[in-house]
Amino acid sequence: MTIEEILHGENQYVEFKGTRPEAKKYMKTIVAFANGKGGRLVFGVEDETRKIIGVPEEKLFSEIDAITNAISDMCKPMIVPDIYPQTFEGQTVIVVEISAGKKRPYYLAADGLANGVYIRVAGTTRHADQDTTRELYYDSEGRSYDTMMVPEEDITEEEIADLCKQMEKVAISNCISESQRRKVKKLSKNNLLNWGIISEDGRGRIKPTNAYNYLLGKDVFHSVIQCGVFKGTSRAVFLDKKEYTGPLWQQVEDAHQFVLRNIRLGAKIKGVYRQDIFELPPDSIRELIVNAVMNYSFLQSSNIQINLFDDRLEITTPGGLMPGVTISKMKEGYSQIRNKALASAFSYMKLIEGWGTGIPRLFEEMRNYGLQEPEFIDWEDALRINLYRSSTDLLVTGATDKETNAPQTGGNTIQDTTQAIQAAQDTAQVTQGTTQATQDTAHALQNTTQDRGEESNLTKEDIAILRILAEHPKFTQREIADILHWKLDRVKYYTTKLKKNHVMERIGTSQKGCWKILVEDKIWQN
Repeated sequence: MTIEEILHGENQYVEFKGTRPEAKKYMKTIVAFANGKGGRLVFGVEDETRKIIGVPEEKLFSEIDAITNAISDMCKPMIVPDIYPQTFEGQTVIVVEISAGKKRPYYLAADGLANGVYIRVAGTTRHADQDTTRELYYDSEGRSYDTMMVPEEDITEEEIADLCKQMEKVAISNCISESQRRKVKKLSKNNLLNWGIISEDGRGRIKPTNAYNYLLGKDVFHSVIQCGVFKGTSRAVFLDKKEYTGPLWQQVEDAHQFVLRNIRLGAKIKGVYRQDIFELPPDSIRELIVNAVMNYSFLQSSNIQINLFDDRLEITTPGGLMPGVTISKMKEGYSQIRNKALASAFSYMKLIEGWGTGIPRLFEEMRNYGLQEPEFIDWEDALRINLYRSSTDLLVTGATDKETNAPQTGGNTIQDTTQAIQAAQDTAQVTQGTTQATQDTAHALQNTTQDRGEESNLTKEDIAILRILAEHPKFTQREIADILHWKLDRVKYYTTKLKKNHVMERIGTSQKGCWKILVEDKIWQN
């Protein structure tokens, strides 16, 4: 312990006591530290003034013995503290260090497991309710609360088979190549049992778990993602708000699209290609939403919230960091998942790209966008991540890489986004004398040859549509939407964009015609 830590005051990991009070009063804090991430209780420092008054030398070792005996007698399971004297400014204090326990929940023996469990929340010690106690128990056993069986509910073989089909469909739609699609394994009931999405009771009956209900949106209290847009930088005025329910993978997609509809969009023109650029990295936004779902605590009364302000995107996950996880560790790629069954399901559906890589990649993408470093706020019972938006307009880059200001858009619909792209293209054509007219661009696209490793500037969504239409040129926009699990408006947006860029065209009517891809497949089949 340092003098700087004392001067900084109390927090979730440090508590001061001027003198040793009745044992039960400080034993609650000892238990709370053991149930959480550990902490230090310091005797001989006034909590309000932070004045170091010390412990009288003649009482020093008897006080240490009394604290040690109280912890041994009053706490269950056994807590082994590290207790030592330390001198500051000529005064000796007693420091009691408690490590994060491995046999949680810890509790006061006199009050029992039902009433004696305490946790640390935002620098205060609070009584833990029954559900929180159960989560502590599951964590200590190496299990996750989402794998807990719901014994009062039943599930049919048909419902299990339907879930498997839905997840297979999502997995295939998230593949970016035909070879990946061929590698998607058929899902079975045994997979769901192994992951903990369903469970078998003592009589051999299959029962749903918390993960099953959460995954399919059947848990009406928890399976909700709340999204909002606010005017200014506070929550004073709502501009728009949505609550997304239903299958969890669809909630993630809906929330992701909500954010993209409400942030600014520009374009980058490079040669004959145009690349859409959002003001915040879309892939990182999506990954943060998935991360929120993977680490959401079922035991909290609040929902995942995604809020957009003039200066930032704010993503709040109820439940906070897992024991042993710190913000500094997260930045280095350390990962510990709270909802292990859901993580297995999302990994199968290719909604998680790599364990522990998302946060380091987020920092890299924000740097590449020239934006402020993301802000992480640990509130013990919740984690908030802020992505700060640019204070300047988006840019449009022409063929000579000369940049001009792009029109700003805060549109709430796909149509607004399409208009913004068109406006950005028009701006580029006016300001860049080397940009070709539409007919010239189409001709260049059809005759361009590239090495396989050269960047095509087609987005992930563009490529997904092109690969489907290469195999099924007669598919309607509705059929494309069904395969990709997209909304129809989203498919219309991307097909319109690809047609305007002369990457593909529609031959015949909307119902009886077919699609023709105008660029060579080596541009987009990498």
